[in-house]
Amino acid sequence: MTLKDILNKILWHPKYKKEEFELVILHRGAKNNKKVIPLENVDIKGSYIVYEDTYIPLHRILMIRKKGRGDVIYSKHEL
Repeated sequence: MTLKDILNKILWHPKYKKEEFELVILHRGAKNNKKVIPLENVDIKGSYIVYEDTYIPLHRILMIRKKGRGDVIYSKHEL
């Protein structure tokens, strides 16, 4: 399953609530070059996610995890 497939499943499948997930993205200049954004504030447009009017390429997503518990749903590589 691709990263885009996982995102679409979380966003559109009635079993999942996007409010329960967050993304860790590569964000140069942030602490440890990582930024956490809530999935409920994200839209998918082609090969990008859109967050606060900013287009972020999917390849910058490092991890998808559950809020609070931190269960990792997707990890690009060992962090």
